[in-house]
Amino acid sequence: MDGARELADGYSIREATEADIPEVLPLIRAYTDFYESNPSDAGLEAMCAAMVAAPADEGPLLLGISPDGTIAGFAGMRWKWSSLRGAKIGYLEDLFVDPAARGSGLADALIAACAERARAIGAPILAWQTMPDNVRAQTVYNRVGGVAETLLEYELEL
Repeated sequence: MDGARELADGYSIREATEADIPEVLPLIRAYTDFYESNPSDAGLEAMCAAMVAAPADEGPLLLGISPDGTIAGFAGMRWKWSSLRGAKIGYLEDLFVDPAARGSGLADALIAACAERARAIGAPILAWQTMPDNVRAQTVYNRVGGVAETLLEYELEL
């Protein structure tokens, strides 16, 4: 995806640049707060910088831009190999839209932009997860045609 893609109501989607990192960090922090996580600011900055510097390797950081030019949402995705698909797939790691921009279609557009990026590398799917009680997100995911799986995700703290 080159440049910004215009949407209804004056919103647009574009890839993040290094200059965007300070402005997107408060939205990323709001996302981590929602999930009751507290990563370091340095870690979040390093994540953003890596994605901005090497989107083909790390995965892109896409921004939803409001009509006034401020960042109103973001989607962070990564690439991963799937043995079940025998292919590299797109994985939507993070999606957040500022409460003031919710209902604008920005979440749907960010997902569509991630799917577009995955299609461009020949990925057969774009995958993501959400918490079982995140009904608002599930409404968006169902609306854009997402299909819920019955797998559970486990984490092992190291």
